[in-house]
Amino acid sequence: MPAPLPSVSPPKTAQIRDTVEALTSEEIQAAVRDATEPAVPPITFKDIGGMTEVIERIRMNIIYPFKNPGVFQKFNRTAGGGILLYGPPGCGKTHIARATAGECRATFLSIAITDVLSKWIGESERHLHDLFQTARIQAPAVLFIDEIDAIGMNRHDAGGSSSPLVNVLLTEMDGIAADNTNLMVLAATNSPWRVDNALRRPGRFDRVLFVPPPDAVGRAAILEISLRGMPHESLDLQKLAKQTDQFSGADLRAVVTRAAEQAILTEMQTGRESRLTQRMLTETIAMMRPSTTEWLETARNYASYANRSGFYDELAAYLER
Repeated sequence: MPAPLPSVSPPKTAQIRDTVEALTSEEIQAAVRDATEPAVPPITFKDIGGMTEVIERIRMNIIYPFKNPGVFQKFNRTAGGGILLYGPPGCGKTHIARATAGECRATFLSIAITDVLSKWIGESERHLHDLFQTARIQAPAVLFIDEIDAIGMNRHDAGGSSSPLVNVLLTEMDGIAADNTNLMVLAATNSPWRVDNALRRPGRFDRVLFVPPPDAVGRAAILEISLRGMPHESLDLQKLAKQTDQFSGADLRAVVTRAAEQAILTEMQTGRESRLTQRMLTETIAMMRPSTTEWLETARNYASYANRSGFYDELAAYLER
């Protein structure tokens, strides 16, 4: 006669059900996302092509205070503060923010508009406050606010509905009710003319940096980074860089991706190993146009007619080249 099976305790379904029902849909989605998304490896400035001037200014305002606090404290400078990055889309503003956190070995927290806005009165302001509190707890931290014009929109243009949210953002950046030491706030926007003027004053976003389309040296570096790990013939990257004037970093990555698709198709059709060639990249470039042109035309109007405060001086100098 076979031995009786061991008794198994019934699952605590009631407790599990109660726990799940107590979670909000946002908490459930966050838990699923955290459990399924792979961790993004940290990047540093070595992973960025070009932008030497922007990177050096970030080093002085962020990296050096984090790594040499004693030297900066002698001159009443502490790690922390804010930097606003603006420029055409696809030119690496988010990439710079991630690399900054990697250089500091700091926690990187990214805020998108969907993390803040809520249809319930007062909830958006609470979400924004909670995100800043989370960053302070995990300091040293880099808090990155993407498309800040959607959260910190000019109150004169947005009307009364957005004013409370902008006021909370101003309060959080001032650190009136909390200590913002070792909290660096980086923000990016494609529309700096929509950002509330109060955010630009010292003590909030102390520095406003224009992130332009990469120059020829930067374009060659971006192409080299984008080609890493891909089979290709010996390429003249300087020649390719000259053919891609005003191309953004995203445009250049798209060039490599589209040329790679051509190489993949060739290998699938012939059954022989293929690799990227100078001709493939040149033909791909000829079929593309820089995505920064429209933004630069719009920005030219602001640099010419709305620059009494000097906010667009870097942009104006770039456009005059």
